[in-house]
Amino acid sequence: MGDVLFTNVRILDGSGDQPASGEVLVQGNRIKRVSRGGYGAGGYGGGRGGVSSSGGQTVIDGAGATLMPGLCDAHTHFSWNNQGSLDEIYRMPPEEHTLYAANVARTYIDHGFTSALGAAAAKPRLDVVIRNAINAGTIPGPRYLANSQEIATLGGLGDTSPPHIEVPELSFGAVVSGAEEMRRTVRQFIKYGVDLLKLNLSGEEIAGVGAEETPMTDDECRTAVEEAKRRGKRVCAHARSAESVKMCVRHGVEIVFHASFADEEALDMLEAQKDRFFVAPGLGWLVNTSSNAGPWGIKPDSPLAMMYKRELDIAVETMAKMHRRGIRVLPGGDYGFAWMPHGDNAKDLQYFVEMVGMSPMEALVAATKLGGQIMGQGDELGQIREGFLADIILVDGDPLSNIRILQDKKRILAVMKDGRFHRAPEVSSQSRQIRWAS
Repeated sequence: MGDVLFTNVRILDGSGDQPASGEVLVQGNRIKRVSRGGYGAGGYGGGRGGVSSSGGQTVIDGAGATLMPGLCDAHTHFSWNNQGSLDEIYRMPPEEHTLYAANVARTYIDHGFTSALGAAAAKPRLDVVIRNAINAGTIPGPRYLANSQEIATLGGLGDTSPPHIEVPELSFGAVVSGAEEMRRTVRQFIKYGVDLLKLNLSGEEIAGVGAEETPMTDDECRTAVEEAKRRGKRVCAHARSAESVKMCVRHGVEIVFHASFADEEALDMLEAQKDRFFVAPGLGWLVNTSSNAGPWGIKPDSPLAMMYKRELDIAVETMAKMHRRGIRVLPGGDYGFAWMPHGDNAKDLQYFVEMVGMSPMEALVAATKLGGQIMGQGDELGQIREGFLADIILVDGDPLSNIRILQDKKRILAVMKDGRFHRAPEVSSQSRQIRWAS
């Protein structure tokens, strides 16, 4: 599409440095030049910018809007279908499920999420198919790392077969028992083409397995990691219990989901290798399941909701401790249930600020710079820097002053991925003026 010059913008580069007025030149799929100083218009959007073209270059006058890296969701389920139970997710027919997941991918990039890390698929190849379609340009969506189904132990989280009969097709996850079954299952998912493998090390209250239980054994976990590493794949884990977090560190499960009940020993272990591990706590799930799921049968005063409220209180304290220790904590809230639909993902940034105690800048770094790192592209993704990939959003307002504006799709004026606009600034054909969101 030729070069794109963003001028008269406030550059929030994702590094943690304070924003500065300036301009950014995109050439091909990379950021060619970042110039700071002398271009500010004052204010934060709301004015009237302009678009012009000259010599194959498109010039976008941002009128003081914030230019920043695209966001990353570190705990994403494209195949969670905004329903009220696990059964309603995995029983969705595969044809409809594929189309639904494709629409979810569009929802993420529409809301400014240009990267997403898959945290498990509801069907064996669903994540792989969606990732491939995004990469081929068949459907719009963020950069995506495709995951396996949740690999569960017999009787653990993900084994939803009736207790009197074992039928794999009736299970939410891929159920294994023992190291050799684990080895075969991991190899099968690698054959399907996944980027990541997902282990369910701990339980989950809504599934009837206690969150502080750890049904998977060391041998099963160790075998999964050995097989994954042999083929250059990474492993992530559903790990709420303290023991499951320690298991992640012992065996090299680099992406830890939840970690709510991590004790001091687990925190010490993570801190000792903090440049190796990532934690995506999924606070959105805890906040909304404990408080907002009443219409779907989880009343706020019910025993189940109270369990999640207890876990939320503990998780917030745990994440604050992790943050103070320098452990990488990233947003990604398990969205895709009826009481927390896809598109609400930026709420996790609000939770980081208002509950965990991060500054708005720290929350934004977690969603951008650290996002590039968890995607495995920290040297070229997640910052507005020369030579980096041009994954950029233009925001009407100042997220440092109000982190909640990122929840408003109308305030995301433009979304660019890999140097191409998924959503360009809306322009009047007569006046060539950008029509900023009101």
